[in-house]
Amino acid sequence: MSSAPLMSSSSLDPDLADNIPVVDIPGSYGLPFLGPILDRYDYFYNQGEVEFFQSRKDKYQSTVFRSNMPPGPFMAKNSKVIVLLDNTSFPILFDVSKVEKKDLFEGTYMASTKFTGGYRMCAFLDPSEPKHATLKGFFLATLAKLKDKVIPQFTTVYSDLFTTLEEQVKLNGKSSFNDLNDNKAMEFIFRLYCNNKNPADTKLGATASKTFDFWLVPQLAPLITLGLTMLPNFIEDLALHTFPIPFCIVKSAYNKIYDSFYDNLGSILDDAESAGLQRDEACHNIIFLNGFNSYGGFKVFFPALFKWIGAAGPSLHSQLASEIRGAVAAEGDLTAAAIEKMPLTKSVVWEALRIEPPVAFQYAKAKEDLLVRSSDNKFYLIKKGEMIFGYQPFATKDELVFADAGKFVPDRFVGTEGQKLVKNVYWSNGRETDSPTANDKQCPGKDLVVLLSRLVVAQFFLRYDTFTCEAEKFLLGSKTTFTSLTKATSAK
Repeated sequence: MSSAPLMSSSSLDPDLADNIPVVDIPGSYGLPFLGPILDRYDYFYNQGEVEFFQSRKDKYQSTVFRSNMPPGPFMAKNSKVIVLLDNTSFPILFDVSKVEKKDLFEGTYMASTKFTGGYRMCAFLDPSEPKHATLKGFFLATLAKLKDKVIPQFTTVYSDLFTTLEEQVKLNGKSSFNDLNDNKAMEFIFRLYCNNKNPADTKLGATASKTFDFWLVPQLAPLITLGLTMLPNFIEDLALHTFPIPFCIVKSAYNKIYDSFYDNLGSILDDAESAGLQRDEACHNIIFLNGFNSYGGFKVFFPALFKWIGAAGPSLHSQLASEIRGAVAAEGDLTAAAIEKMPLTKSVVWEALRIEPPVAFQYAKAKEDLLVRSSDNKFYLIKKGEMIFGYQPFATKDELVFADAGKFVPDRFVGTEGQKLVKNVYWSNGRETDSPTANDKQCPGKDLVVLLSRLVVAQFFLRYDTFTCEAEKFLLGSKTTFTSLTKATSAK
């Protein structure tokens, strides 16, 4: 790689010294139209997601390079991005004073607003847009209002999940955690927001999670491959990545979702009106928040969490069980205070979020010329208007930041030195040490996801001493199947 002449960086980033040698960003976008399609086929079919990035990182000997990102033609007008793969450069994506986030939630394309009642959801708004602070402030206020209901509601719903899981393992020798988790995650979310109403007793019926999946898939289709070996790649590519799936296919399903939430949100919609929002816009936003952020997060992350804990084996299980039961005994129940006394449990959750983040991609557009430093101390100039793409599974497995970065280390974040690493976990579109505000793009449910992830682990090891499971790659996450459970003799 060649270096550009020394330049003053003071006008670009006051944190960087003057006269920094700037390295040209390597990579190529290829020929117009053809280049994005070739990269798309490499990403989905010829190489796969991980090898797509690894091969280019190796080729250019750089964690910062130019490439196209799917879907490309004909869904995305511009698929050109600057890829960031290291832990040091990645946080530029969080700095909304320097980057814009408008209409970039899904990447280089945006699904039709018909999927969301004709409104642009908060996730697609840049913080500079006035409606963003109103909507996100409403989300944060709503979560604060519901906080006392979270633990009792969750433990009740997931107690049923573990009972069914145990029965299926005993009867069949295995149980698909994903299927049970999808159903119970949706039930918990709906009950939490809708006055303890069971979604099965609404228009959603007993298949609430499937209805949500049906609505989500057309919006996420450009980012996934089904992995069906009997289906020729060009047919899947044409169906999923070339033209958008029309909303009319899922209109009936979304109407059920909307009506069920609207009829049962009650005082939450009153609060929205008080905040200056229309009731229907607030309802569509709550559905999107819960569909993508909450349900989508639990759907992807909980199976991954148990996959990693299961692979770690009985030694870790014994340590977790001892810590969890001791903390609960000291507090008298499974409470927020008890969870705070579980440092290993906290670390395990952060480590799972680090090694397999539920959201792999982050996008932003440079508001100004930016100097970006990589973990190996190279500096790159990103021009105003260029699209920046961060691939988080590489950024949070940066060997220059995390020792044994590709290995699941349960106690990585325990102790003083471990706590110093927490800031480098980025799953929530922000640092793990930061808290979301109305003026940033960090996930508003970030703290809730972390709490419930710890809670589901704690609840599990109050019931069981150890377990075994099998896992495989599954669309946007992992499919985890429990194959054995050893019940605790003193399970609560």
